[in-house]
Amino acid sequence: MAQPARTHRRERQAPPVDPSAVPRAYRLERAKRFARERRARERNLAHLRFWLVLVLLTSALLLLGFTVWNQVEQLFGL
Repeated sequence: MAQPARTHRRERQAPPVDPSAVPRAYRLERAKRFARERRARERNLAHLRFWLVLVLLTSALLLLGFTVWNQVEQLFGL
């Protein structure tokens, strides 16, 4: 009967260490955190801009409405 082929056992070696891996990972995490904080800041500013524009447009609409109403009153003598 045939014998199984012999296999050579290889010694497991530690993978090569990249000396710049830790600082690179640190910079990556800092960049992610900075981007996350920046998105939150931009989102808050977008909410503020929305409400500011809404208030300005409502004010302009009210001012225009009152102006038109006064002109109509003067024109038709109401």
